[in-house]
Amino acid sequence: MTNYLMRTFKRFSKDEKGVTLVEYGIAIALAVGLGTAALTTLGDEIGDAMDAAGAEMPSTTTTTN
Repeated sequence: MTNYLMRTFKRFSKDEKGVTLVEYGIAIALAVGLGTAALTTLGDEIGDAMDAAGAEMPSTTTTTN
Protein backbone atom coordinates (compact mmCIF):
# COMPACT_ATOMS: atom_id res chain seq x y z
CA MET A 1 0.00 0.00 0.00
CA THR A 2 2.84 2.40 0.81
CA ASN A 3 4.47 1.72 -2.55
CA TYR A 4 1.20 2.46 -4.33
CA LEU A 5 0.86 5.78 -2.51
CA MET A 6 4.45 6.71 -3.29
CA ARG A 7 4.02 5.92 -7.01
CA THR A 8 0.79 7.89 -7.11
CA PHE A 9 2.41 10.85 -5.38
CA LYS A 10 5.37 10.79 -7.78
CA ARG A 11 3.05 10.61 -10.77
CA PHE A 12 1.06 13.63 -9.58
CA SER A 13 4.19 15.59 -8.71
CA LYS A 14 5.42 15.21 -12.32
CA ASP A 15 2.09 16.23 -13.85
CA GLU A 16 2.33 19.95 -14.64
CA LYS A 17 -0.95 20.42 -16.53
CA GLY A 18 -2.66 21.95 -13.52
CA VAL A 19 0.28 24.24 -12.84
CA THR A 20 0.13 25.62 -16.37
CA LEU A 21 -3.59 26.23 -16.04
CA VAL A 22 -3.04 28.13 -12.79
CA GLU A 23 -0.28 30.20 -14.40
CA TYR A 24 -2.57 31.14 -17.30
CA GLY A 25 -5.30 32.04 -14.84
CA ILE A 26 -2.95 34.30 -12.90
CA ALA A 27 -1.71 35.93 -16.12
CA ILE A 28 -5.26 36.61 -17.32
CA ALA A 29 -6.30 38.00 -13.94
CA LEU A 30 -3.25 40.28 -13.93
CA ALA A 31 -3.97 41.51 -17.47
CA VAL A 32 -7.61 42.22 -16.62
CA GLY A 33 -6.61 44.03 -13.44
CA LEU A 34 -4.05 46.19 -15.24
CA GLY A 35 -6.47 46.94 -18.06
CA THR A 36 -9.18 47.95 -15.62
CA ALA A 37 -6.77 50.16 -13.70
CA ALA A 38 -5.56 51.82 -16.91
CA LEU A 39 -9.06 52.48 -18.20
CA THR A 40 -10.19 53.79 -14.83
CA THR A 41 -7.19 56.10 -14.59
CA LEU A 42 -7.18 57.31 -18.19
CA GLY A 43 -10.90 57.09 -18.93
CA ASP A 44 -11.73 60.73 -18.25
CA GLU A 45 -8.70 61.98 -20.17
CA ILE A 46 -9.54 59.82 -23.18
CA GLY A 47 -13.16 61.00 -23.07
CA ASP A 48 -12.08 64.64 -22.93
CA ALA A 49 -9.72 64.13 -25.88
CA MET A 50 -12.51 62.50 -27.91
CA ASP A 51 -14.89 65.34 -27.07
CA ALA A 52 -12.30 67.91 -28.14
CA ALA A 53 -11.66 66.05 -31.40
CA GLY A 54 -15.39 65.85 -32.07
CA ALA A 55 -15.80 69.57 -31.43
CA GLU A 56 -13.13 70.35 -34.05
CA MET A 57 -14.88 68.33 -36.76
CA PRO A 58 -17.39 70.10 -38.97
CA SER A 59 -20.99 69.14 -38.48
CA THR A 60 -22.61 67.13 -41.27
CA THR A 61 -26.17 67.52 -40.08
CA THR A 62 -28.56 70.02 -41.58
CA THR A 63 -31.53 71.58 -39.91
CA THR A 64 -34.73 72.65 -41.58
CA ASN A 65 -37.19 75.16 -40.24
